[in-house]
This record gives sequence, C-alpha cells and structure tokens, in this order.
Amino acid sequence: MTLGQLRTFALVAKLGSLHAAAVHLGVSEPAVSAALAALRQDLGDPLFVRAHGGIALTPGGRALAEHAQDIVGLEDRARWEVAHAQTETGRLKIVATAPFAEHAAGRLLDLFTRRVPGASVDVVVEEAEDIASLMLERVYDIALGARPPLRNGSRPNASGDVDLDSVPFLRYQRIVVAAAGHPLAALHGPVALAELLRRPWFAGPAGIQAASEEGRWLASQAVAPEIVRLSSETEALAAVRAGEGTMLALGHIVRAEIRSGSLIRVPVVGTPISGLWWASTLDRRRATTLALTLQRFAGTADATAAMVAPGGSRGLERRGSKFHVALWS
Repeated sequence: MTLGQLRTFALVAKLGSLHAAAVHLGVSEPAVSAALAALRQDLGDPLFVRAHGGIALTPGGRALAEHAQDIVGLEDRARWEVAHAQTETGRLKIVATAPFAEHAAGRLLDLFTRRVPGASVDVVVEEAEDIASLMLERVYDIALGARPPLRNGSRPNASGDVDLDSVPFLRYQRIVVAAAGHPLAALHGPVALAELLRRPWFAGPAGIQAASEEGRWLASQAVAPEIVRLSSETEALAAVRAGEGTMLALGHIVRAEIRSGSLIRVPVVGTPISGLWWASTLDRRRATTLALTLQRFAGTADATAAMVAPGGSRGLERRGSKFHVALWS
C-alpha cells in the first residue's frame, strides 16, 4: 500500500468515477485502474464494484475511504509544514458563495486553522457569476461553495473549468419546507410548483443562485415563484417558522425540526434537490500551496463532520456592499 495508491483511491471514492479521477490527476484511466488493482490485491478486498456508470464502494471500500482521506490529509499537512517551516505563511484570501459562507464556512475554517499552524484566512462573499473572473485576476486564492460558471467566450480545460481546478467536497440537499400550521403543510405529494406560487418564497441575500443545482432546477420549471430575499437564510427560515411562507432549505439544517414536526417538508415535484459545494483554485501550476492544502482538507472526513454538525457557524458581518466572515488565525 502506497500513498499514491491511497490518494488515487480517495479521489475515486469522492468523485465516484475512475474517469473523473484520472482527469483530475492528469493521468490515464488505465493508470488509475492499475493503482487500484494493486491496492485491492494488497488488502484482499474488491473495495468497489461498477454501478450505474460509476462505482459503488463495498463495506471495506467505505472503511478504507475514510482512512485514506485522513492519511492523504496528514501527508499534505506534513509537506506544507516542512515547506513553510522557515517562512511566513501569509493570509489565504477566500471567496465564497453566500449559502456556504453562512452555513459551513465558520466550522470548516475553524478546524482548518487549528490543523495548519500559522494559517490565517479572510473570507468575502461574492456572486457565483463573478467568481471565475475574480479568481483569474488573482483577487482570491480559492473559492468555496457553488462551482464558478464558465465565462462567456471562455474555453474550458480538460476538467471542464476555465483555468480553474474545481473539486467537490460536500453534498447537500434542498427541500421545500413550511411551518406545521401553514396551509401548504396539508398538501400531499406530488405537489406541482404552480400550487405554491401564491405563497411567499423566502431566501437569503443571494436568492436561489443560478449556478447551483437548485437554481438549475428552478430554471427548468415552466413557472417560478417570486423570491423574497432576506439578509440571511437563517432569517428566511425564521420567517418560515412564523408561518409567513416557504423556502428551499438545506436538509441537514432543518432535519431536527422535520423530525419534531415543527416544520413540514412540502413534497414538491423534483425535490429534494441534491447539490454539491466545490473548492476551486487556479490550475495547479499557479495555485498557492495553502489554497491547495485547504482544497484537499475540505474533502476529509473530519472537515465533512464539522460542516454538517448540528448548530450554526459564525455569522456574516456586512462591510459596505460585501459580506465578510471574521478572520481566523
């Protein structure tokens, strides 16, 4: 068992595809297959089976995936610490889309700065449509949240990005929720979106982002609700709890309230909507070491557990026209 084999397996487990892992690593698919074959033989476990155009992990594969992520993360941390043992690390400039910044950035970065000595970060929230340009202009080192969409006229590289390396690190679901006493709570599925149009739909300051899976779902509908944007998704959810309307909420945020019955999932056709949050850096020839370290760290088991744990993350502080998350160091 080698670190290279574990890194390859960890990436295949995360992306669910040998082809996607090969593209990300910049190697051929047979090279990925060979690394995995050696690992399977060494451990005496098939680790995964082919399924639905991708792979499905065996119980042994799921166990190894968690350990592989941790081991790869430790290797990256060791390399980073050795490389920066005699230098000032500087500050990592992060741009995030609003939902990720509100719900997960705080706990991810708290853990990251504890694990990486000397690291300090500053996070600014921008519109997803602007992020690719800002990254290529080197305004920020890494983007977290919705995947930056292609700019008009830009040519994607082999992984589908415009000179950006985007890696998925957290899967989420959006569901339509209403208060238990709201008239929508009495609807039985499947419910057409048109049945909800006369009720207020709440969202955070970014609304329902076109670059997200929920934005693409909404754009595919023949009708669309009028979105009432509030200062945060937390405030939007408070309005829903008060019986004022509905929203597309993150499933793990409202899970406890759904179980208790204080909120009701409205079974709208096409929901729940599954989406991914991505960590995007410049291509690996131009990305900073600290940005690559955060990109890898975001996909570890410890980081995932921190981001989806019950309880809120640090709030956003408004400065002028932008939202900033407090500094971590």
